[in-house]
Amino acid sequence: MLSYQHAYHAGNLADVQKHALLAWMLDYLGQKDKAFSYIETHAGRGLYDLSGPEAAKTGEAAKGIAALEARLPAAHPYRRVLDLTRAESGASAYPGSPLIALRLMRPFDSATLCELHPAEHQALVAALAPLRTAHHASARVLKEDGMAAALSLTPPMPRRGLMLIDPSFEVKTDYERLALILPQVARRWNVGILALWYPILTDAPHAPMIRSLRRSFPEALTHEVRFPPAREGHRMVGSGLFVVNPPYGLHDEAKRLSALFR
Repeated sequence: MLSYQHAYHAGNLADVQKHALLAWMLDYLGQKDKAFSYIETHAGRGLYDLSGPEAAKTGEAAKGIAALEARLPAAHPYRRVLDLTRAESGASAYPGSPLIALRLMRPFDSATLCELHPAEHQALVAALAPLRTAHHASARVLKEDGMAAALSLTPPMPRRGLMLIDPSFEVKTDYERLALILPQVARRWNVGILALWYPILTDAPHAPMIRSLRRSFPEALTHEVRFPPAREGHRMVGSGLFVVNPPYGLHDEAKRLSALFR
């Protein structure tokens, strides 16, 4: 299904959780003088305009990044990328996870980004064009199904690295499918950091998936935040990140982020 448009939700509270932890992990990987790989299965368009009609219609960014950014430490890698993006693309620009990744990667690192939606894929290619310089990692942009790519692209070279799996969960069977796919990816890429984002809805469809994944990965990090619905009748009341092979220090960073949300 290709109806989901993240422009309506960019910069919301779920994005803040996901992007803050993603930026921290990428910054952690970049502190060692060894190349790493980044794979993203559902990349989106990469760059969003928070002054656009989509963001204005939902008001989610106003309650998300606009409300919480000042609480983040100025040196946090997420804040650094926000500042860089606005300096280059305007005060209302917001970076999606592909731009966050490429901003924090080095020229000798490599990124593979998957986006199946034709319009979003085209916008992603355009958003990445200014970053295709000697100062940023090389990036492949594939118009492929992210779930299938999670298996076909692993293990990458270099083997050190991170995969972000961030589907829209428009299809209810995605929960069951991911409970099966993530263990397969981990067997193929046993040293990779595997980060799965999921929404927390009022009827908790994520719960069986997380129970199954915890049985498969008892040492994984499960980080969840709760927040009020963005508007009356909205079903999302929180978001989570399930991380296989969490890097050293991520548990503490997750606790700091939880305190920020409280």
